[in-house]
Parts: sequence; C-alpha cells; structure tokens
Amino acid sequence: MSATIIQANDTPFNKVAIDPVTLDIIENALRNARIEMDTTLVRTAMSPGIREQGDAFPLIADPQGRMVVGQFGSYIGPFLKGYDGTVEDGDMIFLSDPYSVEGAISHSNDWLVLLPVFKDGRLVAYTSMFGHQSDIGGKVAGSMPIDAKTIFEEGVRIPPVKIWRKGVYNEDLIKLVMHQTRIPDWCTADLNALIASCRVAARRIVEMCERFGDDVFVSATEELLARNHRAMKSLIESSIGEAPVSFEDYICDDGRGYGPYKIKCTMWRENGKVVLDFAGTDPQSTGSINFLLNENMMRMFFGIYMIMVFDPHILFNDGYYDLIDIRIPAGSLLKPKFPAALSGRTHALGRLFDILGGLLGQKTPQFLNAAGFSSSPHLFYSGTGSDGEWFQLFQIGFGGIPGRPLGDGPDGHSLWPNFTNVPNEFLERYFPLRIERYETVPDSGGAGLHRGGNGIIMTYRFLEPGLIAIHDDRWFTYPWGVNGGEPGARARKVLRRATGVEEMVGNKQEDIPVEAGDELDFITWGGGGWGDPLARDPRLVGKEIIQGLVTPKGALAYGVVASAEGVVNQAGTEALRARLIGGRVGELPLFNYGPSIETLRERALIETGLPAPRQPVWSKHDTLRLAAE
Repeated sequence: MSATIIQANDTPFNKVAIDPVTLDIIENALRNARIEMDTTLVRTAMSPGIREQGDAFPLIADPQGRMVVGQFGSYIGPFLKGYDGTVEDGDMIFLSDPYSVEGAISHSNDWLVLLPVFKDGRLVAYTSMFGHQSDIGGKVAGSMPIDAKTIFEEGVRIPPVKIWRKGVYNEDLIKLVMHQTRIPDWCTADLNALIASCRVAARRIVEMCERFGDDVFVSATEELLARNHRAMKSLIESSIGEAPVSFEDYICDDGRGYGPYKIKCTMWRENGKVVLDFAGTDPQSTGSINFLLNENMMRMFFGIYMIMVFDPHILFNDGYYDLIDIRIPAGSLLKPKFPAALSGRTHALGRLFDILGGLLGQKTPQFLNAAGFSSSPHLFYSGTGSDGEWFQLFQIGFGGIPGRPLGDGPDGHSLWPNFTNVPNEFLERYFPLRIERYETVPDSGGAGLHRGGNGIIMTYRFLEPGLIAIHDDRWFTYPWGVNGGEPGARARKVLRRATGVEEMVGNKQEDIPVEAGDELDFITWGGGGWGDPLARDPRLVGKEIIQGLVTPKGALAYGVVASAEGVVNQAGTEALRARLIGGRVGELPLFNYGPSIETLRERALIETGLPAPRQPVWSKHDTLRLAAE
C-alpha cells in the first residue's frame, strides 16, 4: 500500500549543477519561508499554546518527501508509504492519529496538515505544519488523561483524510471534527492557521521555481540534502566509536502509581553508520506515558544534538538519515502496540535528549551536558465561570537548562528552544486566575563550575471553582550532574486551600477540584551542574546571591562562605574548600545521579511528601518477549 502521485506533467526533473551563490540564496530563502510559516501561524491562531507559546512545528520537503528545512524530521515518507490514496494538485491532507504515520506525530492533540506543492502540473515540494490543539474531546478537558489505558479515551483520532480535494474544501469533515472539541472556536482558528502557514510556504516555493527554474530549485534541494549527508558522515566518523556505549534514564512514574520506567539506549558505529539500539527499555505502560517513537524523529534528534555540539552552522534536514540505524523493541515504552494510550508521551520524548547527551558525552566529556529540563510540564484548569461561560487553560511550564561546557544553564527556560512563555497579563485577562509569583527558585540548579539553570515557581490563585490537572516529571529521580557537578533540584507541586490547609499534590494527577481562593505553587526542576563546584569563582557566587539565584546556604555547595548581601568571606571560603577537598575519596564522578532508586523509595515521603511509585508490573510474556527481541 502506498500513495499514488498524480501529475498532469510527469516529466522528470533534470539534475543541474548549482553554483555556491545560487545554493546559498535558495537555502536562505527556504529558511525564511520556514520562519514565515511560524509568523503566519502565531498571528492567526487563537489558542495560547500555539499563539503565545509556539507549540507548532513547520516543515518544507522535496518531491520525495525528505525534509529540507524544519525541526522534527520528515514524516512524509512513512505517510506516503502507508496512505492508500492519491496525491493531486489542489489536495491537502489532514490527520492526527499517531498510529497512521508510525508516530511521526506522537499524540492525537497534534493536528497535522500536509500540502503537496505543484507547479505547471509537476510536484515540486511539500509543505506541512502540525500544532498542539488545546482540546480534542475525550474524557477530560485538554484531552490528555493521565489515567487513560487506551488511545480511545484521548479524544478524536483523525486518519489521513483530504481536507481539500482538487481545490474543494471538505466542510462536512471539519464540522464533524469540531463537534468533538470543547473549544471549537480555538480549534477552528488554529486549524486555519496551520493551513495558511502551509499555503504561504507553498507560494514562496513557486516563486523560487519561477525565479531560478524548476530544475535548479529541485537540484538545489538535493544538494542541500547531500551536503548535510557529507557533513554528518564526517561527524560520525570523528565522534562515534565502534565500541558500544550505553546509557539509561527514567520516567518517574505513570500517574497510576507505578514507576520508575527505564529507557535504555546503546550506541556504536558499524559499517559507517551509527546504531542506536533501545533494547533494555521497559515494556509499554498501561498508562498514557508511552511514546510511539518514529525512527525519523529519533534520527533528527540525534542529528540536531550532533550538529549543535560539533558544528552549529549545519542546516537541519533529512539528508543523513541513511547513516543512522534505529532499533526499538516492539511493545516497549518507545514502541507501544495499538491501542496504547499516548497523550502523556512528552516525558519520554524529552528524556531522550538527556539520554543522547549521556551517550555522546561519555568518550568526550568536554562536550558533555548535564541532565536538564527535559519535559514540558502541563497545567490544565477548566470549569464554568460565574458568568456561565466555559473556560479552559492549557499551559506549558519552564525550568532549568543544564550546566554546559560553555557556561551556566539558563534559568526558567523551555525544553524547546523556540517556545516562549505565556505572558501573565494574557493569563489574567482571559482566565479566572491571578499570578501571585513568577520567579526562579534559588539553589534549584545543580552546583558546578557551571551552574545548572534554576527551576521556577509559578503561583496561581484560582478565582473560580474548577478542576486542575498536572502533568510533570523529575519529582522522584534527580536531573543528574556531570564532570563532578551536582544534580539539580526536583519538581514539587503544593496546593494551599483558601481554608488554610496545605497539601502536596502529585506531579501526574487528574481532576483535582479547586475553589475560589485556592493557590497552587507549580515548582519545576532545575538543571544539573557541570564540573567541580569548588572551582567556581567565589565572586560569581556572591553576585548570584545578590541576584537571588543562590542563597548563602546554597553557596556552601560551592565551598563559598558569604553573607546574605553577597559579601564573600575569603578566609572562610578557603578553609571550607580545603576541608571539602580533603574529604573527597577518589575522582569526581562523570555522572552524579543522586541517591539510588532503592534509596529514593525509602526516602520518598520524607523528601517529596509523596509515596514512592511501585515497581511496574508486567506479564512474564512481555518481559520474555522484549528480552528475546
């Protein structure tokens, strides 16, 4: 089964030589078209998740569906292979079902549109955009139920369908889809924004073809892909060894009381290719934390990490994909079997970046990053206000970026580099709440020569009764430090009732009732530290005390004695550092994970105020099958 491309003109493109100046112009024109897609989207969408935070991802691909510019890697190839239909001029494809595109979109909240770009009857490119919808129906507001056991509980699933067929809009289809959501005005506007962004990029592609010629444009895209292949091949040969290296990390829990869940990856170079083998990853969860990991997406994650560490000037595209072999056991947390729930996949998705860092940095510790804000914690707040109107908030929180070889991790930043925060003024204008605090949490970044970024505390005061839900991680396991750096602080959520009662709430919890006057401290985790904390300049620690990033007590982790005003006691600092260095045994660890899982289970109630997650339970069949594979 595969898609049938119908062209009025099926004359093959002629491959022509591209001079460097023309290639540079086309490359930058494509980059600008991608930026224009983003701009169009945020100016026409309605939901704060897309309009304010930018939770949407563009793509421009060549006629074979290979991404030339974009962010998540191309899902067009798997789509074309599995789509039993035609692709014609005037068509636009609409879908949201992860299982229909091999996980290229990873949960049903992500709506994707795909526009084939034709010129003079020939397919010259594809443009595509997907964005997170704030609600698609299902059992809870926001459509991301923590306790879901199957994807059928997570809202409407849209298989690949034509929203436009030969230039005719399928209005009935859209009426059917919008009938499922609690906020159809937002979803309608956001869908139209996705469509508009794809059409803008399509116009730019046609303009490039008219300016340079179809053959030149298509040849230029092929050369951009080939150039990326050459660059990545060189990086792989120089940076990846033939001896296998392994790394593992954890998702703290599944929101159903079980965890932690292990993700393990082993990497080596074989016959000029990188192999990333996820054997040893735990079986799929009965909850919604599964991540249907698309192999091309993982290739893009790997490539982005390599490029940003070793050569940031390389253009992200699909050109190097044949150099990376991805192996994921079926039935595991990263390749769950249908109809496993997927809506909480963000935690596993983000944890992959920590795992890549741990893999790539073991042989080159000078390039190693600590663990950082590898997730997108969500807060949901919904209900019917005193005015009789339905309100519904979906917001992504920020946290501490890890300490890095080049310096400290930023405080209060997003996992995704292009995300921005929702302004507090926007939240207070459109939702019945008030933001009482929005600031970094001192000492939450791990101590190191380069400090991990601090997490943030965002205190919400709810002004109307309603329900809230929290989706977060790293409350049980620590964001680890590297090269002698300390782990970052873990996440916490504290609910203070208007009655004066204070309670610790879980980091994955659904349908928590709140009343007017209740306050929630939404505290995110910090990044791990990089390098020996005792090598950090005491004057910098003193300055950070003044800035409120470090406390005098926290300064002791750097061996620095200082006052609340940031005045460093030089003699006291030298004496403390000498004592700390004298008490060390052996070399500083390459990775500092904090206490073991067993120790954390024993301390959970004391350290977090929450019971430890129970050991996940799998059938003997699941365990034996994964071991065999």
